[in-house]
Amino acid sequence: MSPHRQPVSRRERPAKPALTRAGIIATAVRVMRAEGLERVTMRRLATELDTGPASLYVYVANTAELHSAILEEMLGEVDLGAVTAAGDWRERIDATLGSYGRVLAENPSLARSSLVARPSGPNYLNLVEALLTLLGEGGVPDAQAAWGVDILLLVATASVVEHVAENPPGSGEEWNSLITALEGASPTVTPRVAALVPQLLSGTPRLRRKWTIQVLLDGALHTPLPES
Repeated sequence: MSPHRQPVSRRERPAKPALTRAGIIATAVRVMRAEGLERVTMRRLATELDTGPASLYVYVANTAELHSAILEEMLGEVDLGAVTAAGDWRERIDATLGSYGRVLAENPSLARSSLVARPSGPNYLNLVEALLTLLGEGGVPDAQAAWGVDILLLVATASVVEHVAENPPGSGEEWNSLITALEGASPTVTPRVAALVPQLLSGTPRLRRKWTIQVLLDGALHTPLPES
């Protein structure tokens, strides 16, 4: 050994923080906010956490579970204050779903993933509890409310994916092509389409979402579950 070079003890190196599921999810959320959900991979997280990808699978089984965990974390930002607020129960459901939609809209790639993600943590349960409470206040029978929550969240999610994604309608060639097709509809071949063009193109995304929610609530109130 060279007399001028001294060995470096491993004990003098700074210790890496212990891996935890919470730490992995927090890192995933940070990467998503900065670069989008597409960049949140096991390999990228392993680099951020100075470990190997295989180490992460001890805490998160796969990418689908990771995305569900990220969504669960983001659901903690949904404002559930409407549950205890005054006012019409329908408007308060709309406010709750509006807050849910805004959380997704801030992360368009997460919105698309949430169509198939299955969160199961406390934030998701709190959101479901809030909606069930408001549906119950409105007189929706329990069984119909239980099925209705799934539909309400699905519609709210799909609305975000359609209208607030990275290429929102109104600014792209696909939307302009649709307008051209509707306005050029044949009164002979598709008479109903031709007659209702103004209505087909009317309404803001928010107004359409609000109307859709009202339709769903009316249906939940008056449509019993099938017996088989």
